[in-house]
Amino acid sequence: MKAATGVPAAERVRAFGKVPGELSARVPAEQRGPGLDRDCVRLLVSHGTEVTHHGFTELPLLLRAGDLLVVNTSPTLAAAVDGRVGDAPVVVHFSTRGDDGRWAVELRDPDERGTTRARAGGPAGTEVRLPGGVRLVLREPLSGRSERLWWAAPSGGDPVEALSRHGRPIRYSYTERDQPLSAYQTVFALPSAEGTGSAEMPSAARPFTSRMVAELVSRGVQFAPITLHTGVASAEAHEPPYPERFAVPEASARLINAVHADRGGREGPAPKGGCGRVIAIGTTAVRAVESAVDSDGAVRAREGWTDLVVTPERGVRVVDGLLTGLHEPEASHLLMLEAVAGRAAVDRAYAAALAGRYLWHEFGDTHLILPPNSHHATNC
Repeated sequence: MKAATGVPAAERVRAFGKVPGELSARVPAEQRGPGLDRDCVRLLVSHGTEVTHHGFTELPLLLRAGDLLVVNTSPTLAAAVDGRVGDAPVVVHFSTRGDDGRWAVELRDPDERGTTRARAGGPAGTEVRLPGGVRLVLREPLSGRSERLWWAAPSGGDPVEALSRHGRPIRYSYTERDQPLSAYQTVFALPSAEGTGSAEMPSAARPFTSRMVAELVSRGVQFAPITLHTGVASAEAHEPPYPERFAVPEASARLINAVHADRGGREGPAPKGGCGRVIAIGTTAVRAVESAVDSDGAVRAREGWTDLVVTPERGVRVVDGLLTGLHEPEASHLLMLEAVAGRAAVDRAYAAALAGRYLWHEFGDTHLILPPNSHHATNC
């Protein structure tokens, strides 16, 4: 198996070491003990190859006035719903709604743990019956590189309504039990007018609480909202990301350009200080913002579909830092981390995370990547 730029997945496993199963976060942080909240996770911080260890509640002390956090406002959908193919039970994972009203879906087999396991995709013409009389007919694979996700034409009702009434959050086998949808919503999530959202939580933002957001604002940290509706990214397959719908509003584009202009990077009004950094909260925020960069290096208001895969070869043009979770060694997300920080920094950070017994996946610990030596700035 190869990742998006041809870096063998096996090489990444050798570099970082396999992630032991006991390092999977099985429940949300607030369920691990009395008096805990979402922000009771650990925070690994990388400044180049320099690594330090913190609690997530220390984040306001690690940022500074003028920093700009790019946050994804996409809400998480109850995107898993039971169905039947003939007499056989299946679980349908809804991924992305297309412009023509079709949905990209993944069919999975239920297992004895209450989770699911992968099944063969297709064939074309397969009919899936859902609760409430909704039917799906599989038409064609979403991508030529994999038949895991298929475009499906709905009939007999609205799939969004079926999900709201009968759906539940997508859950993978490393978790301990089903969680309410509220456990998968971030503090930045906003409902969309058409009822769409993310198949899987933009999980880098999960540890933020309203209390922390207020503290960050009081310290002069700004927020730039964007939207990117994430599709299914199953733990069993590590394909590069599929096209996803995104939007970068005008106000956010102006904020991002202003921070760069303040450092002599781009046009636009410049706030005082010259110390701000554009820090994406999650790989989804990186993908959205980097998809909105023009040839002149400025971010423009933009919405639509993006098929951008951020790699070390492509690099990043806008993002200075990244807050993200911990990704499996085979995951194509690591290519984005390397684009931001470099291969040596990512290798060093993941070795430290494994040695420090950090927790992986959407309920796990976090990793803040900042530019080398940026914590030594003297006039910020």
